[in-house]
Amino acid sequence: MFTRRIGIDLGTTNTIVFLPDRGIVINEPTVVALRKPDNTVLAVGAEAKEMVGRTPDNIVTYRPLKDGVIAEYYITQAMLRYFIAKAIGAFNIFRPEVVISVPAGITSTEYRAVMNAAKEAGAKEVYLVKEPLLASLGAGIPIHSAEGNMIVNIGGGTTEVAVISLGGIVTWSSLRVAGNRFDVAVSDFIRKKYGLAIGEGTSENVKITVGSALANRTKLEMKIRGRDLASGLPRDLTVNSNEVAEAINGHLVDIMNSVQSVFNVTPPELAADIMEKGIILSGGSAQLRDIEEFFKRSLGVSAFAAEAPILCVAKGTATILNHLDVYKRTLLVRH
Repeated sequence: MFTRRIGIDLGTTNTIVFLPDRGIVINEPTVVALRKPDNTVLAVGAEAKEMVGRTPDNIVTYRPLKDGVIAEYYITQAMLRYFIAKAIGAFNIFRPEVVISVPAGITSTEYRAVMNAAKEAGAKEVYLVKEPLLASLGAGIPIHSAEGNMIVNIGGGTTEVAVISLGGIVTWSSLRVAGNRFDVAVSDFIRKKYGLAIGEGTSENVKITVGSALANRTKLEMKIRGRDLASGLPRDLTVNSNEVAEAINGHLVDIMNSVQSVFNVTPPELAADIMEKGIILSGGSAQLRDIEEFFKRSLGVSAFAAEAPILCVAKGTATILNHLDVYKRTLLVRH
């Protein structure tokens, strides 16, 4: 019988959906807008993201995932239903098999929440795979070789560090510090230094446009607008890349310490492999300027961003979907 297969990179910030015959079909923000008090879903994805910070009292926008796991169960279910229907068509009579990414540190409760939400959203079978494995597959790392490879997947809600060898995760850590924390750090910095309040979208835009992991002599600049905390009136301000580097440095140090902690418990032979080959960076925040150099200076190990790092996990689901029968026995999470 004909069965549709879907891969979903269920991220805190963005959700990416892959179909084997069509490639990546959806790449939208993980945001849902609801109308109160009856909790009617008004918008999902890009349309809902445009509403953030602009809604009247009777419309509320939610990010249903927090730090990589489900925080709002029914909203996540509604969002998955929307994405599955959009990917394969609302009137498709075949319930799909779905591969979904989950954090390496997922608990039994969180595991059941993702499984149940996906099944109630229309999936026939649900297979959960840990993000570091998917990111490694998507980055082109030969995960089944006996050599050690380290992947640092810096997403929106979590940073996951894993050493992979012989098709499995040998040592790992999961840190709930990533791109979203960078955004908050930027807005907090601007509030404290300049007395200017900026919205979530503006701080994210600053990070993407002029963000850097290291301060440089040549600074990138960007003009922003916010609300002056003293007068309550709009005010323009120019921020630069060195200020962003200063704002997010504490979080980057936390991530670096997490990588160091994984090195500390990695078998010497595998650590030697990683020293020779370097660390692979994936996830949306791996696109931050000078982040490879930050890791090299901090750890003394070369670091390289994967090609299209934000798509690595989604590409990994593609590999799983194309060889589902093989991977069912090895990579899928079981609780």
